[in-house]
Amino acid sequence: MAHTFPWRLLLILWVTAALLSCIGLGNLPLKDFDEATVARVALEFHQGTGEAPLLPVLWNEPYLNKAPGLHLIIATLIGMTNSQGLPSEWVIRIAPALLSSLIVPLGGLLQWQLRPGDRDSCLGTSAILLSLLPIARHGRLAMLDGTQLTVMAVLWIGLLRLHRTRHPAGISLLTGLAASGMLLLKAPLLLPAAAAGLAAVGLGQEWRHWRLTTAAPTLLIGVLPGIAWHLWHAWHRGASALWLWGGDGAGRVLLEAGEGSDLGWRVPLIELLEGGWPWLLLFPIALFGAWHARQSRWGYWSLSTLAVLAAAILPLRTQLPWYSHPLWLPFALLCAPLLAWMVNRMPWPSGAVPMRRILAVIPALWAGLGGLLLIAGVASLTPAAQALIDYRSPALAVGAGWCTGGILLMQNTQSRRQLGALSLVIGNVTALAIVFHSPLWLWELNESWPVRPVAGITASTSLSPIRLKGFDERPSLNWYAEQRIRREQSNDGKNLRLSDQPQPNCKILANTGDWTLSDCDNMSMKNE
Repeated sequence: MAHTFPWRLLLILWVTAALLSCIGLGNLPLKDFDEATVARVALEFHQGTGEAPLLPVLWNEPYLNKAPGLHLIIATLIGMTNSQGLPSEWVIRIAPALLSSLIVPLGGLLQWQLRPGDRDSCLGTSAILLSLLPIARHGRLAMLDGTQLTVMAVLWIGLLRLHRTRHPAGISLLTGLAASGMLLLKAPLLLPAAAAGLAAVGLGQEWRHWRLTTAAPTLLIGVLPGIAWHLWHAWHRGASALWLWGGDGAGRVLLEAGEGSDLGWRVPLIELLEGGWPWLLLFPIALFGAWHARQSRWGYWSLSTLAVLAAAILPLRTQLPWYSHPLWLPFALLCAPLLAWMVNRMPWPSGAVPMRRILAVIPALWAGLGGLLLIAGVASLTPAAQALIDYRSPALAVGAGWCTGGILLMQNTQSRRQLGALSLVIGNVTALAIVFHSPLWLWELNESWPVRPVAGITASTSLSPIRLKGFDERPSLNWYAEQRIRREQSNDGKNLRLSDQPQPNCKILANTGDWTLSDCDNMSMKNE
């Protein structure tokens, strides 16, 4: 039976996602590389240091890595808050966090287009996106990936709505604006994102029902801002503007194996295995079910978008954890109908429920895994397991949610099964809230020495340049020191040296812990 669109419940889920994204947002420093770089480019936008309006710069040099869509929004917030000195981490992160949280209701709306009237699948998609660790964590960082996923969802919704739309002008304008949004974020990602949607349109021959003569003009109007910025960029910066697309865009990630990419194509799979819980158990069955329902709109859209994005991401030579972020949207679209069936037990549209016997066992697995997490949480109270103490509260929250949810999903009454699905989501969301309130959520900060104390000692002198000895340049150190501190080279000559090792024949200007800021000259450097 068809239902009306559950906009009130989607609104509640979005408010929950927005509140979750704000917890502990300003409690930890910005991380390398993306956060500190995004923050600095935004600050220089606010200061108006570019050679022309809307052109990004980094330390007064042309910034050619990304288009400035998100940086401009953050710069606007910096201006609105009238920050004295460096803007707070909260100011830097709040815009990407809230924009990223919109994927929660948009994912549900996307599913509603694929399965009209399927209220439970719509809500299930949003609930899955709300409770996934990678969606919640990457979205709250001052990075482009969460916002990019939100805009990609709008693009796909636009392509879906062009099917049999009597008045396509507004929808095509929205689709074009979404394409512009992607061009102003990670521009090269527009190509696989659009290809994924168009592949689904082609498989379903949906293009036959498009009213192109009406849609094309407003589509072009919508995409014009994104194209105009890139033309403006090329006008002022010439051939170097192509670096955003080739050298530092698709070319770098396709051809160069960057740091941390040793595992290659396995990195996205590891991210899936680590971040997809508890819904990961549904994923193989969902793939099987979508293949058997590949003639349905849900089947060919979810499979083709997943396949095209995976084909674009897996071969990348540079593999970083957030490169797989776009895959979570097809993941949720695939898994949500199975979660909905667990609750309502309604007839499966394409015939028999896929792998029904295995599907029936999954609630018991969730309950068992939840029980193990509860045991681990309790075990952390003992002296022998003190290493687990920081993870006790999240483990107890997830364990209680999964255990209770699994047990309730095995009940015969639908109302109890609804409570079971709700319990799974609440367990994950509660654990996320606990993690975000602690230093655990930004674990990359543990990979190297903390920069804020070291940046503090650079304020003891107005001399420059300062060079960093023994370490590569760190954008986060530059951010907090409010100056660019490059790695020391042998030909730097007379300089101020920042080091965590003793510096003979150098005058110490300031120190914190093992770190010193020293005044060293050519002679002392040769004597070392």
